[in-house]
Amino acid sequence: MPDKVSPGPICGSVPPIREAVCIHTKRIYDSCRDKECIEDLRVFPTASSQEIIDNATNVKCRKSELLWTQIDVQEVTFNRGFYSVDIRFFYRITAEATNCNGRPQEVTGLAVYEKRVILFGSDGSVRTFDSKTPCCAADICSGNSNMPTAVVEALDPICLHIKLLDPCACPCPCETLCDVPNCVTDCFCESLVVGGDCKRLYVTLGQFSIVRLERETQLLMPSFDFCIPDKECVGSAADDLSSPCDLFRKIKFPLDQFFPPNLCDIDGDSAGGKCCCK
Repeated sequence: MPDKVSPGPICGSVPPIREAVCIHTKRIYDSCRDKECIEDLRVFPTASSQEIIDNATNVKCRKSELLWTQIDVQEVTFNRGFYSVDIRFFYRITAEATNCNGRPQEVTGLAVYEKRVILFGSDGSVRTFDSKTPCCAADICSGNSNMPTAVVEALDPICLHIKLLDPCACPCPCETLCDVPNCVTDCFCESLVVGGDCKRLYVTLGQFSIVRLERETQLLMPSFDFCIPDKECVGSAADDLSSPCDLFRKIKFPLDQFFPPNLCDIDGDSAGGKCCCK
């Protein structure tokens, strides 16, 4: 193997590399992607929404939003370097309920989905501390300072189906809602109903997600130059603030917003600019 490169200037590279620099960053040790169809996920509606649902004869899904993900990382016993990542997805479901008079009304509620993945996160025998992190007794006693960091990237789910059921016909009548963070409950203007309902909502979602495990590390990278901005800030001068029309004239007309790309253009971009449409 060739000798390792040491920090310093590098000659003979095209384009010219100014030097090799050490950077502190996060390295991805393992990752996975998921395309899940989550069936019959119970929706816990707000108090006013539950009253509408109890008198509804039909329901239609309007929107599903991913509000928050709660992540917990634990070391897998007897499998060195592997970790379990437990994830809880919190969704806000917006639907349209119709009563016997045919009048649609909007209802909202919370749905929760849990999953677990096993990923390789390497060994973490070295504990990392820095001057900006406050002292936390829980982390000191549990030794969590050497755990890898789990990152979850997910799109808003696709609402595939929603249905009304009587409690006796539900897939799991014993379902309960617990350990919901305050940041999630604050997204609803009312309290959530977890029992005493006449009818229940169940939703089917399509979820795309990526999960990865990262660790902080030091890498040696080639450096071409400093990142120097090559344009002036628009609207920073005093005369620009007094002339909003001049600032507006500098904005390019958004043609793409008026003429969205067709299927041929999208396929052509993904195929390197070649379009095979006929």
